[in-house]
Amino acid sequence: MRLHVREFDGPADRTLLVIHGGPDWDHRYLVEPLNRLAGEHRLLFPDLRGCGRSPAAEPLTPDAMVADLVELIGASQVDVLGFSYGGLIAQRLAIQAPHLVRRLIVASSSVLPVPADAFEGWEEYERRSAAHPSIWETSPLQGADLTRAEAFATAPLDVWREESLPGYLKRLEQVTFTGTYLRAWREGRFPSARYPDAVERLSGVPLFLLHGRQDMTFPASLVPLTPCTDAVVLEEAGHMAHIDQPEAWLGAVTRFLAADT
Repeated sequence: MRLHVREFDGPADRTLLVIHGGPDWDHRYLVEPLNRLAGEHRLLFPDLRGCGRSPAAEPLTPDAMVADLVELIGASQVDVLGFSYGGLIAQRLAIQAPHLVRRLIVASSSVLPVPADAFEGWEEYERRSAAHPSIWETSPLQGADLTRAEAFATAPLDVWREESLPGYLKRLEQVTFTGTYLRAWREGRFPSARYPDAVERLSGVPLFLLHGRQDMTFPASLVPLTPCTDAVVLEEAGHMAHIDQPEAWLGAVTRFLAADT
């Protein structure tokens, strides 16, 4: 398996592996502001198997994604940042190959399961969800076209600040969407990436949780309930916290990577 990987040069012993979300997205919406770490850190932005410009090959499972990343990393330890769904894959990587993960950043994701009523009673969430509903089950589109259309349709739920939305939409224009995992999920061939006992399994890993207070995908209320090395919840930031608050978000990442854990 040969993944498409974008690399920024830096010291090999200070490598940061960045795992995008989706799935069926690529890495490009995460490059800024992390690319500012180039030179101080070596940055690896892979497109996961079946995502972006990486080929789709069976099996289409979280474990196969992890196996690809283990091969990409090689023998030396790296720091890992997993964003959204990528946060679940990053946890799996740290659990299955703890010898390769020096520090783990789970950004806009969760270690604990998301309760079914996580957003119940939040008026702004209900308002935005009604104004910008999901089109998964109503659109005639298929495959990558549907994944792309869904991302644009629900974009106002992903960023919190109104002034962030135009820049986010421009960033979505750059993403290569696929329908690989949507198809597998609908066919019942795509297992969950979440470990039910992830908290216990990650107990020996330096873990940093980075979240937006107004995240409408993974609730910020789970952050204080999760045992971790450190955590930052950014105000006035939604699921795409790195777009709502790029300076504060990058500063939090930088401080954790520089800390003696």
